Amino acid sequence: MITAHDFPSAHVADAAGMDVVLVGDSLAMVALGMEDTSEVLLEEMLLHCRSVARAVKSAFTIGDLPMGSYEIAPAQALETAIRFIKEGRMQAIKLEGGKEMAPTIEKITTAGIPVLGHVGLTPQRQHAFGGFRVQGKTAASAMQVLEDALAVQKAGCFAVVLEAVPAEVASIITKKLSIPTIGIGAGNGCSGQVLVQVDMTGNFPPGRHLPKFVKKYGDVWSESFRAIETYRDEVKSRAYPAPEHTYPIAEEELKGFEEAVKEL
Repeated sequence: MITAHDFPSAHVADAAGMDVVLVGDSLAMVALGMEDTSEVLLEEMLLHCRSVARAVKSAFTIGDLPMGSYEIAPAQALETAIRFIKEGRMQAIKLEGGKEMAPTIEKITTAGIPVLGHVGLTPQRQHAFGGFRVQGKTAASAMQVLEDALAVQKAGCFAVVLEAVPAEVASIITKKLSIPTIGIGAGNGCSGQVLVQVDMTGNFPPGRHLPKFVKKYGDVWSESFRAIETYRDEVKSRAYPAPEHTYPIAEEELKGFEEAVKEL
């Protein structure tokens, strides 16, 4: 699984053979420049979902319910989920939370909408954790993550994201569940993995902090920087556009035009 936030990022993810494309609320930061995921609005998420859906031909698409769009009541969550399917053109939704979200998950899945769960570190609730902190580092905390995972499985989730959990804990939880686990900062004992595309492709300026679990597979930002810098220089030096980048006109037509201009 990989994230995408617009037509180009979704197109390349689908073309590269990704099984699942997630329109994550991480787009708040990587696409919209916000401080954290809690700022992104429902309407903004739906706009990005539609853009991604237009690009994807093969991958399974999942939309991330933003903070404030599903926590009040199961009925609110179902209404939001329906909008993600109908307006966002997603095939499933993701929401954060464990045991406390079980009734909400059951409400949505009963309506026929697939739900991807998300337990462990839940970024929308980072302030309740005192920031982005690893979960499951004590026996009691690890048991809490397991109980949350079992609860969302029982409520009807088809899979669950385990975020920022020790690898050994995530592996044990994966073996205890009958649904797949998708790890992000949870080791390779999970059924699958997910990363934010902008992070793993290196499509960000130098100096940005990356979580420990991110592997940078490319340097898209530097490649883009070099391309734009070269374009700027060639425009200034008039090396671009070259003759091969322009449209021709027949010599006699050009002469006729020049004569007409002289008469003005």
